[in-house]
Amino acid sequence: HTDKMHVIERWKIIDGGNTVEVSMNVEDPGAFTTPWSATQRWRRVHQSPMMEIACNENNANYLEQYRFPMPTAEKSDF
Repeated sequence: HTDKMHVIERWKIIDGGNTVEVSMNVEDPGAFTTPWSATQRWRRVHQSPMMEIACNENNANYLEQYRFPMPTAEKSDF
């Protein structure tokens, strides 16, 4: 991207609160020949309550953390 980049992002809750829609418009005449846009939608899934997990701590092995204990070293190997 260049310093001429201009981005507009719009977040909406739609479908009676069951979907989040993000629309993005990007213009950068220094990097792209034409402006472009994208839309992403996430729908709510009613399965069970969400677990609270720290985003920046203790998540090195997030997908496997409840299957196997995370190995730890007695001392560093470097």
